[in-house]
Amino acid sequence: MAKTAIGVIFANLHDENVPELVRRRTMASIPFGGRYRLIDFVLSNMINSGITTVGLMTSNNYRSLIDHIGSGKEWDLARKDGGLILLPPFSERHDKMYTTRLEALSSLTGFLSRRNEKYVVVADCDGVAKFDIADIIDYHESKNADITLVTHYGKVGNRSDFMLVDANEDGRITEIKHTPHVKEGTKADIFINVMVINRQFLLNIVEDSVTHGFTSFESDILIKQLNSLKLYRYDFQGYYAGIDSMAAYYKHNLELLNKEVRDELFGDRDIYTKVRDSAPSKYGEEAVVKNSLISDGCVIEGVVENSILFRGVKVEKGAVVRNSIIMQDNIIGKNTTLNCVITDKNVVVSDQKTLSGCSTLPYFIQKGTRL
Repeated sequence: MAKTAIGVIFANLHDENVPELVRRRTMASIPFGGRYRLIDFVLSNMINSGITTVGLMTSNNYRSLIDHIGSGKEWDLARKDGGLILLPPFSERHDKMYTTRLEALSSLTGFLSRRNEKYVVVADCDGVAKFDIADIIDYHESKNADITLVTHYGKVGNRSDFMLVDANEDGRITEIKHTPHVKEGTKADIFINVMVINRQFLLNIVEDSVTHGFTSFESDILIKQLNSLKLYRYDFQGYYAGIDSMAAYYKHNLELLNKEVRDELFGDRDIYTKVRDSAPSKYGEEAVVKNSLISDGCVIEGVVENSILFRGVKVEKGAVVRNSIIMQDNIIGKNTTLNCVITDKNVVVSDQKTLSGCSTLPYFIQKGTRL
């Protein structure tokens, strides 16, 4: 277990990936898979690995995130010693809000210097995966590494900020490419924004970076100091879903309709989330539901196929919902047809409407919209 480590989660980094979904929330609080938020996966990975102190840093649009996380009791983080700690988005030295990872890490120096754990596990909320952080820390220790980057071999998406990593047979990183010009869909070892760093080493390099006026953790530390630092990569070979666009968000949500994907994400170890005491879903006499995930509190009187419905969705008689993601408390009116549609929370689509997108460009409806 990773009791010798402290967790740090950045909630707002990568908001630019899905601007439609973060107008009123952070990347961390984007709904996923019917009843979860993106932060649930990284936070559950930490808790399942024995980390009991997690610092959460967010800069804006954090009301829904705070409402979801609360005191952290759902993750067993409502503790007198450690637990879930909300961190301000600016350092003790200045009141400027962070815009880069290095500035964010600089804001953490006061918090980290007061801790005793040997390692820091830093993670963002732009991906969905289930991995054992204790295994990553064991690997980090076995290599006597300064920093271990978690990578996944997969297709490069259309992210605006990413890193590709090359390593030798021993796992030591030999080359890092920061946002290179590569064709979308090219397969490579991609850094998935999870890393393990020695705590005191992190404090030292951040202090050194500030004194030298560095601005980028990726370019000024990892790339420029590649030969002098002991950088290793941990090759994660399980299921990983990178949320780098609306198309990717749509695709990876619907991948949960595949039993093998569900078993890998939700089998063995739990993924925790905020529990709501809702009534079971109700199905009308004429309801037809095929290959879909239906959350609690829904009322379905129409047809739902190959779709994900979050809590409290109502599908009225004659309505047809196919290949769509319908978020919480939506109402789909009578004789309305939706195909390849993503609706945010509290959307009402009135009777006799027909809306359709496609898998690479799903039709998106903003929160609170009434059509």
